Amino acid sequence: MNMYATLILALALSMDAFAAAICKGAALHKPQFREAIRTGLIFGLVEGCTPLIGWSLGLYASQYITEWDHWIAFTLLFILGCRMITESFKVKQEKKCEPPCCNNSIVLITTAIATSLDAMAIGIGLALLEVNIVHTAMAIGMMTMIMATLGMLIGRYIGPLIGKRAELIGGLILIAIGFNILFEHLELFMYAK
Repeated sequence: MNMYATLILALALSMDAFAAAICKGAALHKPQFREAIRTGLIFGLVEGCTPLIGWSLGLYASQYITEWDHWIAFTLLFILGCRMITESFKVKQEKKCEPPCCNNSIVLITTAIATSLDAMAIGIGLALLEVNIVHTAMAIGMMTMIMATLGMLIGRYIGPLIGKRAELIGGLILIAIGFNILFEHLELFMYAK
């Protein structure tokens, strides 16, 4: 696989993380640049590791992972989206020192895992090709880090425009991403038959 194919693959795999990061940035009240970098690092690290995990699982586990990855991603994104929607309806007390719950590390890591399961399946597929998996995983991780950081920064400017509805919209978008992942895999399954 040449450099251009690797970059296109990395960009394609980073789009879910980009959309999720926009939602997170919009839900926060003016996130700082270091929060955007932190989010990008978490998403990039997880997205960079999952192809390596997929590669190591190899052909033996490919039938099980590709059979269930879309359901796992859908479930995680649906739960996180519902949580964000629920939080958007709660009356929040004004506490300046406490960061919003949608940006804590556990939620970020869970979102990153949910949006990177497709990269694990790609890693399994790459095991069949003569590809330097370390370079490919690094490219995927770096591209995802850049796109997630940009997503947070874009979300920062979108958030004040949509106000309190940012968390509601973010939750709906996460659920939509989950449904999109599910429908893409189910559609491929239907065409395979």
